[in-house]
Parts: sequence; C-alpha cells; structure tokens
Amino acid sequence: MSRFGRFLGGGLDPVKLARNIGMDCDPWQADVLRKPHQRELICAHRQAGKSATASVAAVHAAMYEPGALVLVVSPSQRQSVELFRTMLVLYRSLGRPVAAETENTLSITLENGSRVVALPADPVTIRGYAACRLLIVDEAAFVSDDTMAAVRPMLSVSHGRMLAMSTPYGRRGWFWEASKSNEWRVTTVTADQCPRISAEFLAAERVALGEWRYRQEYACEFTDLAGRMFASADLDAAFAIGQLGGVPQGALFGGSANPAVLRIVDAPRSVGPCPYSDDGHHFWNEGFCTTCHVRQDPAAAPPCTHSHRRNGQCVECHAIVRLPAIGA
Repeated sequence: MSRFGRFLGGGLDPVKLARNIGMDCDPWQADVLRKPHQRELICAHRQAGKSATASVAAVHAAMYEPGALVLVVSPSQRQSVELFRTMLVLYRSLGRPVAAETENTLSITLENGSRVVALPADPVTIRGYAACRLLIVDEAAFVSDDTMAAVRPMLSVSHGRMLAMSTPYGRRGWFWEASKSNEWRVTTVTADQCPRISAEFLAAERVALGEWRYRQEYACEFTDLAGRMFASADLDAAFAIGQLGGVPQGALFGGSANPAVLRIVDAPRSVGPCPYSDDGHHFWNEGFCTTCHVRQDPAAAPPCTHSHRRNGQCVECHAIVRLPAIGA
C-alpha cells in the first residue's frame, strides 16, 4: 500500500495507524481506540501498554483533526515529557505525514494547526488552556483532586475527550471515585491478561512484592494504603445507608493484635422507657438519655416539649420533666 493509502487508512482506523509502525493492539487497546468514550478510564497493570495506547490516540487526533489541542498531564513534568517523547517517536515513525511547524521537548505544533503539549500536574500553572480536544492524564491515580478540578473545565466548550490511565493507588482520590462512577467507561486490564508477561514472572513478583503490593500493581485492585488503622470496607459499612445505629451509642472500642481491626469491647444495655425523675439520676443530651441511651419523644412529655434536658430540668423553659417509671 502506498504511503498516502496508509495515511488514509490510519485516519479511518486508529488501530491501522498503530499497525503502520508495527504495533499490534491487544483487544482492550483496540476497543479504546476504535470506540472512544468521552470519559475513558484505564485501570491497568504496569507495562500493560497504557502509554502506547495514549500515544496512538494523541497522534491520531493531532493529525486527522485540524486545530486539535491535545494536552498531556502527569504528576510531574518529567513524566509528561516521557509520555510526550513516546508520542514523538510514533509521529516520526509514521514519516511525519503532517509536517511540524515547531517542535521541542515540551510541545509540537503541526501545519494543520493541531498542538500537543506536555504539562505537569500543577493546579495553578496548568490553567489557561481552552477548547481541549483530547486530555490525557497519565499516572492518574497520583494526580491530585485539585489538578483535576483545574483541567476539567478545559473540555467544557469543546466537549473533548478525557483519557485517564493508571495503576491503582489506594481507595482514595478522584481516580478511585471515578472507577465507581457511571460517568466513566472503565477498562480494567490485569497482568494475567497480558500475553507478553509470563506466569513465571508474575509468580516471582508476588513473592518479591508481597500480596498487598502485588494485588495493587498487577491485579489492579484498589487496596487500602499501608499503615491505615481502619480498613476501608469497615469504614464504608459503618457509614452505609441502612447501617446507621449498627454501633450502639456509647459503645467503647478497643484494638487487637491486628491494628487494622476495630472491635466493640463494651456497649450500653438496651432497656425500656427511661425511668426518668427529677432527682438528677439521669442526664439528657439532645434528646438522648446519657445513661440508658433511650430517645425521648418531646411531644410525649408534657408540659415541656423540648428535647434538651439536664438533671430532669429543661434547659430552655426550666420545667421539671417527670416520665413514668418502667412498667408503669
């Protein structure tokens, strides 16, 4: 096929563009390139081919969409430059089918008006770009929430595409939240799915890294960061809808041999109606008896309809409140 024919074929199919330089796309790479989604999140193991995929997407947008602005954002300038260098290698390997007006270590401008710019993830200095056609966020799990808040508006007018890719880094931050959001199309690629990585290598890595780090780096699991006192699953269960009240008010907590385990070591007894009297035996705080932990309905305790009482006396109207004893 002629050079012009390869150029046309690459414009119609990004996978063919990759094939023109000898890159055979894995199935997940082909899906990301051929079926673009406006919010694309790639959660993939180390050395999965994330950078190569992003480079094909960037070069394709720059060459075949005149005037396109492609931004590359990483946690540091060095990382952005490294990914940008991969894009330049791809562009040069294709024979520079669209000539460059300017080219340096941080950016390239093509004769069709398209630009590719490498930026650090600085939420202050990154501002100022508009009408971005493709925003690539590399090592996205390590990019701060503030940076993401600064770059998202760059896509508002252009309705551009964001391609975020990373290995997980804990159950925290915007990348973790995006992985659970319906806004994003999430592609997860684990190391055992990669035909270029042997089972023997993975077995050795599991031993060398340990289970926790292996699950994060190669199995793409959002694991709790090392050193956390409480597991995320336990915290989620404590605050989940429908779980309110699962831990009795006034419960005491203690540790165990495993510092990540939290257990209840004492809890108040559950009793019937509060045997409240004006002798100062029980104390009320915001509608709860602090001794037997029974909530009082203010409407059922005339003459005072307030809920904040102390020593049997309403702190607002100073009325003495007498409630029937248990069994009355």
